Amino acid sequence: MADPDARQERMFAQYVLPEVEVLLRVAMSLTAQPADAEDLVQDTLLRAYRAVGRFDGRHPRAWLLTIMRHAEVSRRRQRRPHLLDDPDTELDRLASAPGATPAASGATPEELVVDTAFDEAVDSAFTALSLRDQQVVRLVHVDGLSYAEAAQVLGVPKGTVMSRLHRARKRIRDRLVAAGPQGQRGGA
Repeated sequence: MADPDARQERMFAQYVLPEVEVLLRVAMSLTAQPADAEDLVQDTLLRAYRAVGRFDGRHPRAWLLTIMRHAEVSRRRQRRPHLLDDPDTELDRLASAPGATPAASGATPEELVVDTAFDEAVDSAFTALSLRDQQVVRLVHVDGLSYAEAAQVLGVPKGTVMSRLHRARKRIRDRLVAAGPQGQRGGA
């Protein structure tokens, strides 16, 4: 009879390891901190390794995303005092990140001003969304998950993901239209 540990390692390599990159992208969407995302992925991988012997081999990504969602819920329960921290700290850090230099991008100064102003308008419209709408936009448009996979991660029905995404896109579009072409010219 085959060694159970060898079978478990073979299944882990077959079903889990190919999905590590997706897990890391989704974890970044859920946590917004690289260290927390890596911890969440590690916790997910550990849980998956322990349970891979009971896995039927169908839909490994959905299975892993469910494990990740449960792991994140558990982590949040353990860290509830952090919910009282100031969320603006992270936004300030992101706002002060250095931008591209004209020499590195090869763009004209005018193009840089327009691009920077447009990026700022998009960032502003995105950050104006509620956290749950930001999550669904990140999962679908940044991480490239399908509606069903995003629903699995968030623990909501697929239709909820679709309606949140529709509303989020509309809010972003409305804010960009309201900013108008003047918002794209920045300080020029």
